[in-house]
Amino acid sequence: MTNRIVVRGGGDLASGVIHRLFRCGYKILILESALPSAIRRKVAFCEAVYEGVVRIEGVCCRSIECVEQCEDVWEKDEIPLLVDPEANAVRQIRPAAVIDAILAKKNLGTEKDMAPLTIALGPGFQAGADVDFVVETMRGHSLGRIITQGCAIPNTGIPGMIAGVGKERVIHSPASGIIHNQTEIADLVEKGQVLARVGETPVYASISGVLRGIIRDGYPVREGLKIADIDPRESERENCFTISDKARCIAGSVLEILISQKVLPGAEGISK
Repeated sequence: MTNRIVVRGGGDLASGVIHRLFRCGYKILILESALPSAIRRKVAFCEAVYEGVVRIEGVCCRSIECVEQCEDVWEKDEIPLLVDPEANAVRQIRPAAVIDAILAKKNLGTEKDMAPLTIALGPGFQAGADVDFVVETMRGHSLGRIITQGCAIPNTGIPGMIAGVGKERVIHSPASGIIHNQTEIADLVEKGQVLARVGETPVYASISGVLRGIIRDGYPVREGLKIADIDPRESERENCFTISDKARCIAGSVLEILISQKVLPGAEGISK
């Protein structure tokens, strides 16, 4: 085993972790679904599923078709991404660690015996049983806390506060169907403005501010799915294109776990 790390999921929080580990010298393989539904698409490596190549803060991620292409991508100092929702590639890669960063609020198949070290982000996992470590993802005093026994705070369904605004800043689909966006990420929007249409059903801005994220145009959404996020701080447009403070905090905790467990960028391997 080497310094290879498999990360399940390439959304914005996962991408913050991936970016940090890559910059520290780890060889990362991202495993994604065939239809990622990221909202903060400008800072989500999973967009490589659609675009082929994605760059976030100077780091390049490239979509591949098979595990055998990983070495070529790593040689180019890039991050490979493979559509593999079942994580079958783990058996071929034999990584030093597997990180479940899907943020599905439930376990979608990650098991402790997948690798010598397993880490999960957020609720849905029990540290010491499902995985070795869990990292807290709930905003607040415990954000980034490393859990060695037990679970993260259960999902409340209420987004964290930004400038005093919580659940109002997140928009869920009012219907099922294909979404057709009428706005772009980083647009300044007004409360009541039509952001998109799901079929013939309009999607209205819940507050005024910066459109921090919106699901990909043409995506088949279901009623109730999170599809957009508005930041009430109009001065923060640049944040749409940079990794969030929350993602950086979680990334630091994941890096701490790897280093404390002797999974080092230049290591030949680890023993459990």
